[in-house]
Amino acid sequence: MDTISETRLAEVHSELSRRIHQLAALLSFPVRVTQGYRSYPQQAALYAQGRTAPGPIVTNAKPEQSAHCFLYAVDLVPMSAAGQPDWNDKDAQWAEMLAKAPSCGLAEGAEWRSFPDFPHFYLQELPATPDAELVYVFTEGGLAAVSQLLDTRLAAQNAAH
Repeated sequence: MDTISETRLAEVHSELSRRIHQLAALLSFPVRVTQGYRSYPQQAALYAQGRTAPGPIVTNAKPEQSAHCFLYAVDLVPMSAAGQPDWNDKDAQWAEMLAKAPSCGLAEGAEWRSFPDFPHFYLQELPATPDAELVYVFTEGGLAAVSQLLDTRLAAQNAAH
């Protein structure tokens, strides 16, 4: 992974970072994390785009609805031979990435019916949209509390299997 990706992975939950590294190791091409953690203001600005701000609509998620704001989602894209992100989600590289992600415990936004989000990957044990408990914990205790709750949920899921 390049330094841009590593910097972004350092800001998300450690288990997500581990799984993204695992996926990258399985792929036959390099990838880049184009987005990792997003603050509420960053997500609000993205949500405003195409609505109250210039540009196309790129998300349907308000801050409290984005797993990026809760440390358990990243956007991941293949890198072209020229060293640039490849946004053509019809390429074989995208198919390989989406096919191998579940074996690493990753769910992907490409499966969403109403607004497919091909680069979006998140921890499969967690909801696609943060639930009320995650929002409450964030409001009361910030990102450190969210990280602890994610640890608890992941441990409970692992114990159940």
